[in-house]
Amino acid sequence: MSAKVLKVSPKDNVLVALQDLSKDDTVTYEGINYTLVEDIPAKHKFFMQDMKLGDEIMMYGVLVGKAQNFIPMGSRMTVENTKHAALPFYYRSVDYHWTIPDITKFQGRTFDGYYRSDGRVGTENYWLFIPTVFCENRNLDVIKECLWNELGYGVIDKYKDYTRQLLDLYKNGNDLSEEVIKIKEASIPTHRIFPNVDGIKFLNHEGGCGGTRQDAETLSKLLAAYADHPNVAGITVLSLGCQHLQVANFKKDLFERNPDFDKPLLIFEQQSSKSEDQLIRDAIRETIIGLSVINKIERKAASLDNLVIGVKCGGSDGFSGISANPTVGYLADMIVALGGKVLLAEFPELCGVEQNLIDRATERETAEKFIDLMKTYNQQAENVGSGFYMNPSPGNIKDGLITDAIKSAGAAKKGGTSPVIDVLDYTEKATKPGLSLVCTPGNDVEATTGKTAAGATLILFTTGLGTPTGNPICPVIKVASNSQLATKMSDIIDIDTGAIIYGEKNIKQMAEEILELCIKVASGKMITKAMALNQDDFIPWKRGVSL
Repeated sequence: MSAKVLKVSPKDNVLVALQDLSKDDTVTYEGINYTLVEDIPAKHKFFMQDMKLGDEIMMYGVLVGKAQNFIPMGSRMTVENTKHAALPFYYRSVDYHWTIPDITKFQGRTFDGYYRSDGRVGTENYWLFIPTVFCENRNLDVIKECLWNELGYGVIDKYKDYTRQLLDLYKNGNDLSEEVIKIKEASIPTHRIFPNVDGIKFLNHEGGCGGTRQDAETLSKLLAAYADHPNVAGITVLSLGCQHLQVANFKKDLFERNPDFDKPLLIFEQQSSKSEDQLIRDAIRETIIGLSVINKIERKAASLDNLVIGVKCGGSDGFSGISANPTVGYLADMIVALGGKVLLAEFPELCGVEQNLIDRATERETAEKFIDLMKTYNQQAENVGSGFYMNPSPGNIKDGLITDAIKSAGAAKKGGTSPVIDVLDYTEKATKPGLSLVCTPGNDVEATTGKTAAGATLILFTTGLGTPTGNPICPVIKVASNSQLATKMSDIIDIDTGAIIYGEKNIKQMAEEILELCIKVASGKMITKAMALNQDDFIPWKRGVSL
């Protein structure tokens, strides 16, 4: 690897700047000199040859765009000179083979998880509060306020202490225009009333009524998926009574998903209760009784084939597809080789690499389901004047992800190279060992919400720009693509893959480090930064156009 530039695939006709390069610099790569005609910021690409109008632009070995005008060699790729392009995709019979990674180091390894009666193993032991309709959000908030700190799950908020000190200074007539207080670090209470219960979680949302009946039906399946999740041991449901999403619908979806569902399930309906006060008191009392029951469940050793790893990227940069995503992809292949499950979602961010994924499908039915979901989803976007090609965010573009195909080709690296065993629509449960594709938007929280519904018990979330995204019931491990981000946002980043960019570590070494971290988190021996911040993000997808 050159210290200044990288060619990702032999088929590419662009080079990636690994550091800031200046106009008139001469860069040598594989014996050829390239004189830059403009500044090339780190993470951006420049052309290896003169490009004519309509010429194909290749990166990651696939078509990612077409030239919009004549572009001299050494010019920076921009949204003005490059437009998204991707090859059409279709089913074809391919005898696909993949190279199984070396898993010797992890064979026979275990994590300490929670066994459920259906044989699945959770990485957490949570009690979950679910409202069937947004009208119950306030009641959930009241219950959370009562239970959160009393049970020992609240973070001691450093900002409350900071605010209190500022107000004291104000009362004493001090000038607050300059920073005069050294803020304390947040801390997590170490004493829990129920030591084997890892937390109580609340799925506040804005649905259940007022939208389409289809939205209520989708929400019902989503909430059922969370109740059935192996990281959840007990559930309290609050219902108003008159909403679209009826308790009967929720229970129907829950038992269709798992006919042998046997977790404690407490249901309270406000319009059938004597009063709101009675509803809240009953919910608190019976939940505490339920917590005493699930507190008897203890962690036990489980083989790594019980892990279900969701892979996600957000706030991506020009290095994401070079460092963090390929590293997570290598880890994904290790998990598959060990007999576990891996979930790759974000369908708008698979645009341009569809053929590769189709060719990896083990069954024609699986490939055709993927094709149908991709085309239907993109058509919905086009019907309202959008499309997958409009997916890159301003932050993505600023950091070198100029077209959706470039972003997607890098994003798909998270899924590794193993065969595609299954394709799941939104809220469908992963049941087959191996790599499954899960239909979700690319939106960070909608994607993690959907991936958890499919059964992810850990999520590896790669980022180049930084995002605090977490999930209420599935630990999210944040993986930085570059060391500058890991240093600047150390409060939300769990592990840094920046050493790969400059050849200080290789992808295999980093993947093994991340898998060791996964085992610690899955065993409850450490918590992620998102968990420490109580970053419990939950946004249901209404199946409208969301990229």
